[in-house]
Amino acid sequence: MSPCPQRSSPDAPGSSPWQPPPLVLLALALPGGPRPDGLTARAEVEPRRCFEGERVRVRIAVAYDGEPGRLDPGITLGHGTRLDRMEAGPYHVELDLTARRWGRWTLGTVDVDVYDRGGLARRTVRAGLGEISVFPVPDQAGLTPIPVRLPQRLGEHTSTQRGEGVEVTGVHPYARGERQRRIHWPATTRRGTLQMHGFAAERTAETVMLLDVLTDVVDPVTGTSTLDATFRAAAGLVRAYLRTHDRVGVVSVGGATRWLQPGSGQGYFHRIAESVLAVRKDHSHRSQGLGALPPPALPAGALVYVITPLSDQRIFDVLHQVRGRSNPMIVVEIPTGDPVVDPGDTEGELALRLWRADRDAMRFSLVESGVAVVTHRPGETLDLALAPLLRTRVQGGTR
Repeated sequence: MSPCPQRSSPDAPGSSPWQPPPLVLLALALPGGPRPDGLTARAEVEPRRCFEGERVRVRIAVAYDGEPGRLDPGITLGHGTRLDRMEAGPYHVELDLTARRWGRWTLGTVDVDVYDRGGLARRTVRAGLGEISVFPVPDQAGLTPIPVRLPQRLGEHTSTQRGEGVEVTGVHPYARGERQRRIHWPATTRRGTLQMHGFAAERTAETVMLLDVLTDVVDPVTGTSTLDATFRAAAGLVRAYLRTHDRVGVVSVGGATRWLQPGSGQGYFHRIAESVLAVRKDHSHRSQGLGALPPPALPAGALVYVITPLSDQRIFDVLHQVRGRSNPMIVVEIPTGDPVVDPGDTEGELALRLWRADRDAMRFSLVESGVAVVTHRPGETLDLALAPLLRTRVQGGTR
């Protein structure tokens, strides 16, 4: 019978002293304290409405029970924004974002991991950042063509009617009740009867921006989006007309028809932009069909700007509706760029010639029907395209 093994004494000769495992030493060395509990996170985003390229600041306030520890945020950003800076403190997380493209964007979420002082215990809380509205940067525009007939509202545009403006239009015989300070003395002396200055009335204009959002064509060479160019051109025209105290409305055709009746005031620009931002939601272009234009969207006599790439034949149905209501109209074409054809591709070159001929035919049919057609190339000022229209006033259609 073998003897039972005996445990050696720590003090016995030849035996090493007992040592605790390394993890135990680490746990004993770390500072103690209660674990974080009762976590809450509240996000503040400023501003919620901005223009392309502007900075958006996000501050997330984190509250929890226990001693301050370390915060480790995990960021999931949506489309349309770029993260520039992140800073985390014991009770807050700060982010600096840049709005890259116009549209209505979901910013995303931030998952904040909260550790205790020793870094062993962890709790996680999620903060939703909500949405922001990014407005397109308006193209430069200062010229404001006007139609032949203007509404009977006081404004800054010279009308063909006689009124109480400041621009002299001619001389006429005195009529009872006219002011004596308007006597034209040279003509009175020559004719021997009282002759009066004639002044043109000053009226306001009503303008509607009709946006073609049926398709979004990207130039294969420059990468320019026709949808981007359309909205930036419309924003520039809206600002130009609002600066002259005119009334401006907007209609977008493609999918659900969105519209806003003409209004005035600099604050109305944001209402117009908000009404059409839903066209682009989280990097998606929403357009499915074509609806009829509601009558209140196009007031009688309002000047209609149709901003379109002329890439979808359905836009001609909209143009016929505008012409049928006798509204004066200007078509602003956004070039789409020619399709790329490989050298030596005979069939491709023939198709390109047919494509160009089809677009020339569309422009010719519009001009022949009496519609003013101008071309606005992205990167150029709108005044270059609109300058020829200042030679004469825009005529309306016929019923």
